[in-house]
Amino acid sequence: MKLAQTPGLTDAQTEILAAVRTFVDRQIIPVAQDLEHSDTYPGAIVDRMAEMGLFGLTIAEEYGGLGESLLTYALCVEEIARGWMSVSGVINTHFIVAHLIQHHGTDDQKRRYLPRMATGEVRGAFSMSEPELGSDVAAIKTKAVRDETGDYTINGRKMWLTNGSTANLVAVLVRTEEGSERPHENLTAFLVEKPTGLGTVAPGLTIPGKIPKMGYRGIDTTELLFDDYRTPAATVLGGRPGAGFKQMMSGVEVGRVNVAARACGIALRAFELGARYAQQRAAFGRPIIDHQAIAFALAEMATKVEAAHLMMVNAARLKDSGARSDVAAGMAKYLASEYCNEVTRASFRIHGGYGYSTEYEIERLMREAPFMLIGEGTSEIQKRIIGKGVLPEYRL
Repeated sequence: MKLAQTPGLTDAQTEILAAVRTFVDRQIIPVAQDLEHSDTYPGAIVDRMAEMGLFGLTIAEEYGGLGESLLTYALCVEEIARGWMSVSGVINTHFIVAHLIQHHGTDDQKRRYLPRMATGEVRGAFSMSEPELGSDVAAIKTKAVRDETGDYTINGRKMWLTNGSTANLVAVLVRTEEGSERPHENLTAFLVEKPTGLGTVAPGLTIPGKIPKMGYRGIDTTELLFDDYRTPAATVLGGRPGAGFKQMMSGVEVGRVNVAARACGIALRAFELGARYAQQRAAFGRPIIDHQAIAFALAEMATKVEAAHLMMVNAARLKDSGARSDVAAGMAKYLASEYCNEVTRASFRIHGGYGYSTEYEIERLMREAPFMLIGEGTSEIQKRIIGKGVLPEYRL
């Protein structure tokens, strides 16, 4: 039995996944180790993804995209993360920004951005977090003030901006005083266009140097600094001041399915590496896979890989159906990220001392897996979402 198979796919979905799988095996896995260790941006890989249409995978056909479902996208992300998780990060934030514009943008914003996002000419980044807040989004301090001309002036500091220097369109959530007593109704999403690169990229807009990271290397993570940055009212997402929290949360919901898919990809690769090594390594006169302790470990790993994949697929299909999917997405993200770390650690143990060597791929996965626990909301945040969604049905 092959793990992480998905029944009921269309011919188009099957063809897309086959193409992505071949691309991963031939063009990502062979170079991932060197690029990751040198913290080098995978420019050639990204360009090839643009040629394949992956930047426009979920963008409607009328705007030049492929018009595929969240499920198709998530399965592609699973394959890409299996090759190198950082590469999936290049299109993840882009996908969220495209989702926001497609579902919440004005007609002008859709026409302006989506066709160029589909080709990869415009590449998106997504910014909510700040240095002094993590999951408490309502406590955002970066502030936009509207003047008599209708333009906004933004001041503040945003944190953990994936693709900060390589993206040229950022969906950013800031505070605007809309007169509501509810803090989350005083938040507005802006679409900020900017040049690529580091430093002061536009008047009042600075992208400092890359933030060094334990893993998730090869793509840039930066801050985003606003210092009297002026932007017209037309850059407000959907033209709706005060609606930013709900808009961004809809993006985070699909982002959680995406992170679940990335965790599934890492876990699947960790299993593959563990199963391969266990057949090549001998101890006490036979391959270690023939020892019951190793066979049982692989059996547990396989079960976790399969369970996480099924949860991820279920959440994606629920979202595609139009049904409520926040709990399913939270469950998938929580389970997949936790299992990803457990499977990766188990594979590391199977490798023994060699797992600690930078020559072996499992060393890289050991540094990538922890990010799944915090990306798009920690496991604790997912538990809050799950509890609030499930427990009311069981109250006495």
